[in-house]
Formats: sequence, structure tokens, C-alpha cells
Amino acid sequence: MERPTGVTIIAVLYFIGTAILGLFGLLFIVGGSMLSGLAQSGGPGSAIFAAGGALVGAVFLVLALLELVIGIGFIKLQNWARVVAIVLTGIAVLFGVLGLFSLLAHVMVFALMIRLIILAIQIWILVYLFKPHVKQAFGATSF
Repeated sequence: MERPTGVTIIAVLYFIGTAILGLFGLLFIVGGSMLSGLAQSGGPGSAIFAAGGALVGAVFLVLALLELVIGIGFIKLQNWARVVAIVLTGIAVLFGVLGLFSLLAHVMVFALMIRLIILAIQIWILVYLFKPHVKQAFGATSF
């Protein structure tokens, strides 16, 4: 069966996420290193900056790798990629809804609009991945 257009769009979104997370990972690693080098004292504080930047950067790089693998799984119509995307997107929607309350409490209109757009895309992805023709394209018999 031919890959549905929506699946290709979702794969591209995963590849864009890979690039963004990879960039942030590298920026945190380099930034932490630069901050530790700029620290006047050169004491334990600079080591904390370097270690913290490296740790956060490594987490971003691992997430970038996960997004890359899922994106490739979508291109190859692997059902495990669909299931993982459903689980991760469901978690993201849950946290996104909880985050809306914080934005509403602080009356951050622009951030609220951006969050609502992202939430709408995530909900579209969830609904789309459960459509019968999409499940059939992935060869899924259930879920």
C-alpha cells in the first residue's frame, strides 16, 4: 500500500524535531563549555556549568536520535513507530493541557496561542494515527 500523505507529513515533522533537538543539544554542550571557560573563579561553579550543559545537551541528543528513528519508522510504515508516536503524542497532549492552565494563570496571550496551535497539531496527529486507512497502511490489526 502507498504511504498516506499525512504519514509523510508526520515523518517530516519528526525530522524537523530531530534537527531542532540536535541543534539545542549541541548548543547546550558548547554553551556549558563556554560558560565554564568564562567563569572568573575557575572553581567548582564552572565545572557545574560544564557538566550541566553536557548533561542537558546529551539528553537533547538522545531525544533527537529517538525522533530520527521514529521518523524513519514512519517513512518505512513500521507499526511500532505509529504506536510509539501515539504514546508519546498522548503524553505530550496531557502535559500540554496541564501547561495551558499555567499560561492562563499568568495571562501570557502569545505563548497561549502558540501552545494551542501545537496542541491542535498533536491532537490531529493522534486522531489521524487511529484512522482505519492509516492503520491499514502500517499493517496494524488493532490499537
